[in-house]
Amino acid sequence: MRKLVFVALLFAVIGSSCSKIESYDMEKQMAIDEKVIKDFIAEKNLANVKRTDNGVYYIIEEPGSGDVKYTRSTTIKAKYEGRLLNGKVFDSSKKGDKDEFTFALGDVIPGWQIGIQLIQKGGKIRLLIPSPFAYQNRGQGSIPANAVLDFDVELLDVTNPQ
Repeated sequence: MRKLVFVALLFAVIGSSCSKIESYDMEKQMAIDEKVIKDFIAEKNLANVKRTDNGVYYIIEEPGSGDVKYTRSTTIKAKYEGRLLNGKVFDSSKKGDKDEFTFALGDVIPGWQIGIQLIQKGGKIRLLIPSPFAYQNRGQGSIPANAVLDFDVELLDVTNPQ
């Protein structure tokens, strides 16, 4: 009987602690990130900043050339650096003697999927990606939960599978 009571208490404690876990509210987080990004743009005096309909901010430094129609399987070769808004670099394509990264567009965070399509081969773009289009409230490695990400991306090549 004691074991049964203990098990029941254990489930009650686990159940009550699980119900306290707050669910992710994308709209609420987007509103927070929107303010953070606008403050960052003003603080850094960034010019020519535009916003996509879904909230990714960008600066096209070089549009590139071509007319590739992007799909999730489009292969991208790029140089990039990713930073937190405090300037801390959390990732870069520069790894040892390699200075580029090749990937399918569908394999990267949604903010990249949105932003990369704004340029063509040879293009350069700066992306300010709200957390709902990055790692949300989960974080990733040295990227904290709900972090807005700042990327510089140079698109070296773009190809669609045949």
